[in-house]
Amino acid sequence: MPKYVLTIMVLACALHTGSSSAVSQQLRQYSANIEQSSWQLTAKTPLLCQLEHSIPHFGNAVFQSKASKALNLNFELQMLRLPDAYSLAEVLSVPPAWRPGEPGKNLASMTLLQQFNGELPKKTAWTLLTELEQGFSPTFYYADWHSPYDKVAAVLNPVQFTPGYYAFNECIAALLPYSFDDIAFTVLSYESGSDKLTRESQRRLAQIAQYLQHDPDIDSIELQGYTDSYGGRWMNEQLSIQRAEKIKQFLMAAGVADEKVQVDGYGERRHVASNQTSLGRATNRRVVLQMARP
Repeated sequence: MPKYVLTIMVLACALHTGSSSAVSQQLRQYSANIEQSSWQLTAKTPLLCQLEHSIPHFGNAVFQSKASKALNLNFELQMLRLPDAYSLAEVLSVPPAWRPGEPGKNLASMTLLQQFNGELPKKTAWTLLTELEQGFSPTFYYADWHSPYDKVAAVLNPVQFTPGYYAFNECIAALLPYSFDDIAFTVLSYESGSDKLTRESQRRLAQIAQYLQHDPDIDSIELQGYTDSYGGRWMNEQLSIQRAEKIKQFLMAAGVADEKVQVDGYGERRHVASNQTSLGRATNRRVVLQMARP
């Protein structure tokens, strides 16, 4: 028996000493050999970074980070044969052969739900990356759902990990610091009596335009223009349309198709604050932008 497989079996048995049948169970190991081991950056955009490793005849290991206000990381073990029942997989970190005598580590327990891939949260996902960087092999060890005599070990091979990992870190550093949910509903404010945005709203609109350049899945954008009650009603209605149309032109210049943007102007109707104060009037001078995607 290869020394690598034996190491995993010894670790597994040590972690499952409460089960006398564990020793007699057969271990099916899935892992990429040295020639097959590859870590590819399969997504590299300001919205998504994805590092992927193929496990032959088993599936894929995927690390993913998305644009957001907060740093995030998710790990998914994509299996060709999805779980047929609820169970747990022990996540072990197996030392490399060139570090004899170094103990393995029990990193976590991963919940496996029927017909779902296994997932691990941010902290454990970062731990897996750290273990791989140090040459360890994170291994997912669980009982086969279809055979009481078999255990399964899915191994992440650290060979060729470093180049992909460094590229993944660079991608994460370049992610936008906001997500679709952060900008999908936005209220833009205006200077009095004009279609000029306030400085804060100008920055907000620039963020939206930057996001739209990288997300092809935007289905529709609604722009609803409003004014305060100063001036004539017809003039205010025209001003609200003008404000919304100007936003539409800006978005089209950023690459949004004309047919995806709907413009409505409501003038001084539908106030959200009192027009008796300057603060209230400033609140009413607005364009409400709402985005949707499938």
